Amino acid sequence: MNIVIDENITFATETFSHFGQVSLLHGREITNAALKQADALIVRSITKVNRQLLEGTPVRFVGTATIGTDHIDKNYLRDNAIAFADAKGCNADAVTEYIITAVFRLLDTLQATPEQLRFGIIGCGNIGGRLARVLPELGFTVIKNDPPLERAGHQGFSPLSEILGCDIITCHTPLNNGGLDNTVHLIGEKELSSAKNLKLLLNASRGEVVSGDALKKTIVSNKLLTVLDVWEHEPSIDSGVLLSVNLASPHIAGYTYEGKVNGTVMMYEAFKKFTALSGLPGAREIIAPLIEPARNTTISIDIKQPVSSVLHKICSHIYDIDEDTRMLKSSAAMAPKARGAYFDSLRKDYKLRREFTNYTVHLNAPDTKLQHILRVLRFNVSSQ
Repeated sequence: MNIVIDENITFATETFSHFGQVSLLHGREITNAALKQADALIVRSITKVNRQLLEGTPVRFVGTATIGTDHIDKNYLRDNAIAFADAKGCNADAVTEYIITAVFRLLDTLQATPEQLRFGIIGCGNIGGRLARVLPELGFTVIKNDPPLERAGHQGFSPLSEILGCDIITCHTPLNNGGLDNTVHLIGEKELSSAKNLKLLLNASRGEVVSGDALKKTIVSNKLLTVLDVWEHEPSIDSGVLLSVNLASPHIAGYTYEGKVNGTVMMYEAFKKFTALSGLPGAREIIAPLIEPARNTTISIDIKQPVSSVLHKICSHIYDIDEDTRMLKSSAAMAPKARGAYFDSLRKDYKLRREFTNYTVHLNAPDTKLQHILRVLRFNVSSQ
C-alpha cells in the first residue's frame, strides 16, 4: 500500500511502514497530485480533505490524528465509500493541562482565589468534560454549557447567557458553520458586551469560535485578560489580535508527547481494522521501545506558599507559556505571508511538552489538601 501522511505525525514511518510505503509531506503540501498513487491518507488539522483533494485518486481511507474534524468533508467521504477515522480524545489531557497552566499563570493578575471565581465551560466533550471534573477540585465554581449533550439527555447544563455571567470562560466546541449548533463567532460583540463579569477568556478550540474584531474592542475597553491558542484565518493571523492578548500560542495546546503518540496509536489501530490484515503488531508494541523518558521530573515545593502559587510554580516548571507567547508575538511586525509561514514553523518545530503524569511533586511536609489536588491533576506526590 501507498500511504501519504502529514510529516508532523509522531512515529508515522515506524508504525505505518508495516502496511507499505510511507510518504511524509507537510500538511499544506498534500495535494491532489500527491495522492495519485495513494491508498490511504493520514492528516492533521491544516489539510482540507474534500472533493478537490481526493477526486480522481485511489484513496480509500482517510484518518485525522486530531480531535477536530471541521477540515474533513465527511459527506464526500461517505458518498464515495471512503472510510474515515478521527482521534477524538487523544490530546484531551494535554489541552486540559494547557488551560490549567494558563489560568494559574494569570490568577495573581485577577487578584482572586479560585473560590471567588465562577468558571464557565462552553463545550463539555473530552476536554471540557475533564475540566468540569477537575476545576471544582481546585476550588472553582463551574458552570457548563453544551446544547447537544443537553438535548441527548445529559444533566447539569446552563444556557449561554448564564455562562456569560462567569468570571472566566473557556471554549472547547467543535467548529460548526451554521445550523442549530452554529459555533462560528459564538463569542462575538453581542456576547462580549453582555459579559459584564468576565475577567478572563480562553480559547483552545477553533479560532473562528471567537470573533477577533470583537475581541480586540473588548480587550481595549474592558481590559479583558485573554488566552488564545487558536486564531481566525490561521496561519495568517491578525497582528492586532495577537498583540492584544495576554498569552498566545500557535495552536499547540494539544501538543504533548503523549497526545501525539495517542493520535498515532488511534490512527494505526483504525487503519489496521480497515485493512483487516492479520499478524500485524499493535501500535503500542511498536512504539514502546521508541518512547523517550521524561527529564527533570521531580519538582520540590515549599508548602508554606498558597496553593495557587504552588500550582503556578509546578505548571510553569513543566511548560513555559510565556516563552510561547514571546515567540509568537515576535511575528506581529511581519508581513502576513511571512507571519503565516512563521506560525506554521512554530508548530512544525514545536518542542513537545510532557504531561503531568510524568512528574513527581515532592512536598517538604505532608499537606492532605494539596496532595489531593495534585493527584487530581495526575501528578505523583511524595513528602517528607
